[in-house]
Amino acid sequence: MTDDAPIRVLLADDQALVRGAFALLIGSAPDMEVVGEAATGREAYELARSARADVVVMDIRMPETDGIEGTRLIAA
Repeated sequence: MTDDAPIRVLLADDQALVRGAFALLIGSAPDMEVVGEAATGREAYELARSARADVVVMDIRMPETDGIEGTRLIAA
């Protein structure tokens, strides 16, 4: 990542409205871009690898794989 490259953000929340609100806020920042959205921790893990996100904004309570386990998978 270069100094003028935007920060690549992945959003993980099971509520589409919450993801949309965060995407709107992040998308309005000139130095940030949303590179993916996930509804489960497992989806976040898969997208974090393929989208090469710099930052993951993760909800803790999600179906299937929660945010804590999703974070463990990403960090491993």
